Amino acid sequence: MARKQKKQKFNILEHELVPKHEVVPPEEAVRILRELGVSPPQLPWIRVTDPVVQAIGAKPGDIVRIYRKSPTSGEVVVYRYVVGY
Repeated sequence: MARKQKKQKFNILEHELVPKHEVVPPEEAVRILRELGVSPPQLPWIRVTDPVVQAIGAKPGDIVRIYRKSPTSGEVVVYRYVVGY
């Protein structure tokens, strides 16, 4: 009789290749969009099915801030618009 093995959960946010992601609060999102001169759908998109989006609890319509390491400029902050499909 085969024994069931427990499936261990893996926290994707702790992986060394995954940069820090966070949901931008709505009032801050308005300020950022105004500074950039864009509307939310004009930002690059990230799907709600993305494992990191699910891990941070973002919903369609949210804006996600991503901190990426760059060999030339240290750290770069980018924004993504969460879409539902």
